[in-house]
Amino acid sequence: VFKFEPFVLHVLCQELQDAQMLHSVAVDSGFRNSGITVGRGGKITMAVRSTHCLEVPLSHKGRLMVSEEYIEFLVHVANQKMEENI
Repeated sequence: VFKFEPFVLHVLCQELQDAQMLHSVAVDSGFRNSGITVGRGGKITMAVRSTHCLEVPLSHKGRLMVSEEYIEFLVHVANQKMEENI
């Protein structure tokens, strides 16, 4: 499996309004998978998450199912996603 994990940043916030403001900025900046979590102890965590994931199976039962050219293409796509994360 060829897998590219998107950008994730967890921020511990003192107040819910701080997390809400950061969430708005993150979503407006294109990080649509962002969210706020409030733990049982009241800990407020804002997660800034990118949507730039990629997961592609390359083999089945030990047999490569794609060409080297396709793997090179996937590497190119993943590198573009990394640039978008940056």
